[in-house]
Amino acid sequence: MDTFTPAEVAEQLGVSTNKVRQLIAERKLMAVPGSGNSKIPVDFVQDGAVLKHLPGLLTVLYDGRFTDEEAFEWLFREDDSLPGTPVQALRDDRHTEVTRRAQALAL
Repeated sequence: MDTFTPAEVAEQLGVSTNKVRQLIAERKLMAVPGSGNSKIPVDFVQDGAVLKHLPGLLTVLYDGRFTDEEAFEWLFREDDSLPGTPVQALRDDRHTEVTRRAQALAL
């Protein structure tokens, strides 16, 4: 998996590195668990912005009591019925199905 540093994400988003760290702290963006917020998947940035619908999906997962590790693993787990991974479905603008599945897991 390719990753960005917070500084690289800041450059992509046109914001400060502190703003990127704030987005992670507010759970609107996610770093690789265990990386100390120093590695952010390139898949979480698209067209100069945080991947559309990622913040809302993270909220659903955290409200469903997912840990950072569980949420991260779920986002990148291959799912033949999607097909692909939930994060790829978000990138392909198939967020409704991904969010529905996250809500069902949270029940």
